Amino acid sequence: MNNVFDVLQSRGYIDQVTYEEELREVLGGEPINFYIGFDATADSLTLGHFLQIMVMKRMQQAGHRPVALLGGGTTMIGDPSFKDGMRPIMTKEMIDYNASCFKEQLGRFLDFGEGKAMMVNNGDWLLNLKFMEFMRDIGVHFSVNRMLTFDCYKNRLDKGLTFFEFGYMLMQSYDFLYLYRNHDVVLQLGGSDQWSNMLSGYELVRKLEQGKVYSMTFKLLTTAAGIKMGKTEAGTIWLDEKKTSPYELYQYLRNCDDRDVIKFLKLLNMLSDEEIEAMEKWEGAKLNDAKDVLAFEVFKMVHGEEKAQAARETSKALFAGGSGDDGEMPTTEITAEQLTEMTIVDLLRAGELVASNGEARRLIEQGGIHLNDIKVEDFNRVISAEDFVDGKAVVRKGKKVFHQFTI
Repeated sequence: MNNVFDVLQSRGYIDQVTYEEELREVLGGEPINFYIGFDATADSLTLGHFLQIMVMKRMQQAGHRPVALLGGGTTMIGDPSFKDGMRPIMTKEMIDYNASCFKEQLGRFLDFGEGKAMMVNNGDWLLNLKFMEFMRDIGVHFSVNRMLTFDCYKNRLDKGLTFFEFGYMLMQSYDFLYLYRNHDVVLQLGGSDQWSNMLSGYELVRKLEQGKVYSMTFKLLTTAAGIKMGKTEAGTIWLDEKKTSPYELYQYLRNCDDRDVIKFLKLLNMLSDEEIEAMEKWEGAKLNDAKDVLAFEVFKMVHGEEKAQAARETSKALFAGGSGDDGEMPTTEITAEQLTEMTIVDLLRAGELVASNGEARRLIEQGGIHLNDIKVEDFNRVISAEDFVDGKAVVRKGKKVFHQFTI
């Protein structure tokens, strides 16, 4: 199976495609340039972006050239797709900083050497556009009636949709036109929530340039419970270890639902089909080994093999009932002043293990909190220096969440 289209299809990436058979033939031929856009709305990529990164990696391995488009311009507006309200407006300085963080992270996964992948920023052309010329040359090709039928706009009509946001689709479409004209890009890739934006760009290029271009979307990465991959009660799972500790990333992947492990193995790493097919036969406790493989392989690409091995050892120690303390566990320092009047509820709040006192009390009443492997039964339990062995104490929330406290 040499055609990358077949690889992407068999592994479960592809959702919607324009001219499917034609694109498959194109991807099986001479190398092409393709792009994926990343709006710089934060200072780190997330685990949710990892699927798109894997697609770019596979496409590059097949000989095609990735163009990573940083949204220095489009982020000034913000994509309204599936948002309840307008995104907070960010300053240019903040957007530029976020884009620089994306650039550093993407460099870990793709080869940006001479003639390989390239990175561009749409702020370089969008921020210099003249409004009247843009509306005459580009806006004239967009039907408002049709745009209002797209979910990204239709779902916002009741709650309010600004003209400011309405322009996002035109900007993203213009990106495709610009990249086609200046960098020979003929394929745009993205998540399925971008389908309407991508269709508009593909149609604009075909209309103005009569160019043979294509769009392809991928299924959004969701868990069996219907939650977006990388979203937790505690927040987003980031690829930046300063925002999400390596331990937390490893544990998140290691603790995935049994129903998800094979799907995620197919989507989130470069293991062969044969290796994954062997794991598909595993059942019961053996599935934990597959989860460990998933966590290790993803973690290795994000943070390197040395840290992946350390995280694996920590995880094994924890599941074996030990403390697993090798510096990888999330840690909160408790000051002497805090310790003078601290209860177990205060400790949980300090480590951000719970969002409220009420949640802490419910967990304790349900037997869901252990301190140094001993079940906590009284939510008024006082924390003292004696609870810290060699200056450290470990709290376990439920079966799988561990947090270390130091003094």
